[in-house]
Amino acid sequence: MATMAAATASSKLIFSPKTSSPSRICPFQLCVFDTKYSLLLSNKRKNVVGGGVRCMALKEVAATTETKKRSGYELQTLTSWLLRQEQEGVIDAELTIVLSSISLACKQIASLVQRANISNLTGVQGAVNVQGEDQKKLDVISNEVFSNCLRSSGRTGIIASEEEDVPVAVEESYSGNYIVVFDPLDGSSNIDAAVSTGSIFGIYSPNDECLADIDDDSTLDSSTQKCIVNVCQPGNNLLAAGYCMYSSSIIFVLTIGKGVFVFTLDPLYGEFVLTQENLQIPKAGKIYAFNEGNYQLWDDKLRKYIDDLKDPGPSGKPYSSRYIGSLVGDFHRTLLYGGIYGYPRDKKNKNGKLRLLYECAPMSFIVEQAGGKGSDGYQRVLDIQPTEVHQRVPLYIGSTEEVEKVEKFLA
Repeated sequence: MATMAAATASSKLIFSPKTSSPSRICPFQLCVFDTKYSLLLSNKRKNVVGGGVRCMALKEVAATTETKKRSGYELQTLTSWLLRQEQEGVIDAELTIVLSSISLACKQIASLVQRANISNLTGVQGAVNVQGEDQKKLDVISNEVFSNCLRSSGRTGIIASEEEDVPVAVEESYSGNYIVVFDPLDGSSNIDAAVSTGSIFGIYSPNDECLADIDDDSTLDSSTQKCIVNVCQPGNNLLAAGYCMYSSSIIFVLTIGKGVFVFTLDPLYGEFVLTQENLQIPKAGKIYAFNEGNYQLWDDKLRKYIDDLKDPGPSGKPYSSRYIGSLVGDFHRTLLYGGIYGYPRDKKNKNGKLRLLYECAPMSFIVEQAGGKGSDGYQRVLDIQPTEVHQRVPLYIGSTEEVEKVEKFLA
């Protein structure tokens, strides 16, 4: 269809076998009969088959057409991108709606974050979440925003939040079956200092076969127990995952199992616009992101690994340390520039502090789609079978060569 559009009202398209030439790769030419072009025949005879017939290689036509397609005013929004994936059969209409509702939640949270100081949304709420952590005001509000958007989508069956004690089944009046796990505001401790924060999410299809620590005499009602069983799935079962980073730009990173795509919120239109396609992480990098304040609490093998990164070696250039303290911010930089992010176990936190369902699995799914690797130091994160909703695991994530290097030190 694109080539047909290249012909004008005074032209006809003719496919002709190409003349034998070592420089010709494509076996066919596209020939256009052009009445205006016939006036040049007396002076030019190159690439002419007959009176007024102009020919060029199909690859040249494609390049010309592609150039014409690109326009400074042509933007591909997240909505149009999702609809295209649906048309191509990559995702179904239900998942399109769920992802659209998540993007809406991210827009709302972005607005709240940007106005946090003005709206008096900084500081601690006064409550403690199930993790034993003080909840910031925006933690509570962001959780409510995320939950409400997913409920109103009508396509979500179960939602599980880092801020909630147990997963919650959406009202039976809705027909949705997707399970959405999310951290509504990662790095919220940075809010008061206006440092980058983010939201992380993962989407599963329902699964009744799951290993969860639910005792026979549990006081949880049957619907809550079923929710927990459904949610506890390994990262291998993820259908989609992503995060939204709230910083100098609002960045929405998404994978549906077919590569990683980056969208940036355009404040002029209020829409996420596609800015990077099929993002690939470098195979190696010279940046590491660890909280070295815990250095003395790490085991000897990990300390030797960090010491090795600091050694200039023959090149005279040691690794650079970059640590924001926000998983989304540190991970996004690592995804773009390569290197490694790590939150290991230590003497205080035997399994680290990051949650498998809400943080480690979705981020590992993203990094693997970008050609990287996510590990707990000994095995692939996506292979870990959760045994509880708020399970914590150590995390080493980033460039493949860098993650394999730390695994060798820890072996």
